[in-house]
Amino acid sequence: MEFSYFKLEIFIPETHLRALQRALREVDAGHIGRYDSCLSYSPVTGTWRPLEGASPFLGEIDEFSEEPELKVEVLCRAERLDETIRAVKNVHPYEEPVINAIPVWKTGLD
Repeated sequence: MEFSYFKLEIFIPETHLRALQRALREVDAGHIGRYDSCLSYSPVTGTWRPLEGASPFLGEIDEFSEEPELKVEVLCRAERLDETIRAVKNVHPYEEPVINAIPVWKTGLD
C-alpha cells in the first residue's frame, strides 16, 4: 500500500519553534487546502542521558537530563518526506533529533 501523506512528530525545544515553522513552510509541510503552516504542538517532557562521545545541546555526559520540549505534529506529502526531514534537521539544535514519520492511511484531504 502506498501512502500519500505522512504525519511527522518532531520533539524540539520551545526556543526553536519559530525556526521550525519557517522551515516547514519552506518545504510546504502543513499545507492543507487553502491553508498553509498548519501544525499543532503540545508541551511534553523529554528525558535522555548523553553517552561518551556525544555533543549534547542540553545536558552533561553520563548525567540524566529532563527538560521541557514541544511535540510538533505536521502533515507532509509522501513525495516531499525526505526533503522535509532534511529541513527539520537543518534548524533542529539536537545532535540526534527525534523525528517520527508515520504513514497516514486516510485523511480528509483525499
